[in-house]
Amino acid sequence: MEVLYEDNHILVVNKNCREIVQKDKTGDVALSDTLKEWLKEKYRKPGNVFVGVTHRLDRPVSGVVIFAKTGKALSRFNEMFRLGQVKKTYWAIVKNAPPQEEDELVHWILRNEKQNKSYACDKEQPHTKKAILHYRLIAHSAHYYLLEIDLKTGRHHQIRSQLARIGCPVKGDLKYGADRSNPDGGISLHAHSAEFIHPVSKENIRIIAPVPPDNLWKNITAGLCE
Repeated sequence: MEVLYEDNHILVVNKNCREIVQKDKTGDVALSDTLKEWLKEKYRKPGNVFVGVTHRLDRPVSGVVIFAKTGKALSRFNEMFRLGQVKKTYWAIVKNAPPQEEDELVHWILRNEKQNKSYACDKEQPHTKKAILHYRLIAHSAHYYLLEIDLKTGRHHQIRSQLARIGCPVKGDLKYGADRSNPDGGISLHAHSAEFIHPVSKENIRIIAPVPPDNLWKNITAGLCE
């Protein structure tokens, strides 16, 4: 577990691709529970420890996750996310070159809960939700391309489904069209940074999560200023 930031109200960690943020039907230990135990031991707290989940990150995705240590911070973060006041930037490695080096993608997301999958449609249809993201090509290697993504909306599997729609599925993402899985079982999508006004102190906070420690991430991001 890599803690990126902590104060009296919030705790930010760099999630790896094997962790789940919150308990689900798998029964696996959730990152939120791991953090409760970590805080309890670190501060020698005898009673229950509060850790509030402010947002989720898909299990196979790595990067910045923000937790609240107080009820006040949790309620304020919930409102901030609802209003789009938390700016999150993602990095994605894809095998195919994008149609343009920079573009804004607008689709309508249709979620299939039975498949736990979303489909990006070009036109609005019943039960769809509008999805917008902006991407730009920031680096490439001999075989892969690195995209920086600014999410304008927060839909289920939005980045994964929208990139698949333009022929650029995320490396390792078999569910959305990648040709092979990654050795660690994750996908090459990383929540690189988060920027927000602190819910209590009101100072501007920007947090960057180091990329996963594998050679592809290391090589394709070499020379980028983080």
